[in-house]
Amino acid sequence: MMEKVYPMTLEGKEKLEQELEELKTVKRKEIVERIKIARSFGDLSENSEYESAKDEQAFVEGRITTLENMIRFAQIIDNNNVSKDEVSIGRTVKFIELPDGDEEEYTIVGSAEADPFSGKISNDSPIAKALIGRKLKEVVTISTPGGDMDVRIEKIS
Repeated sequence: MMEKVYPMTLEGKEKLEQELEELKTVKRKEIVERIKIARSFGDLSENSEYESAKDEQAFVEGRITTLENMIRFAQIIDNNNVSKDEVSIGRTVKFIELPDGDEEEYTIVGSAEADPFSGKISNDSPIAKALIGRKLKEVVTISTPGGDMDVRIEKIS
């Protein structure tokens, strides 16, 4: 079976490694301590503190497994071989919507490090899929759930 590859920037991989370290060294110990305290309250069948701590432990262990997998199968994106005026993962793209001229800017990253609230969109998103491989000043039609929109790429960095 082929494992999924997680394209990401070096910065994104380092961020995941930091989160993994935090979960393993800090969060795990905190949860074990919470479980220990909750057990001291007696009957575990009606102990909401114990159930809450066990649920959090399951979540953290699942996240650790996910992060380890993402880091193990990380594919670091190297833009050195890609033209400076071509959109690719790891690049920031500024474009304007046509005809109204609304300006938007996104950094295209792998799905593992996507964070739309900070302007980082996944390479699997409709916008990124339409823009990847396109050139500066090119007009692109992006198909989104809200309908098609035409944009012109203004800047790639």
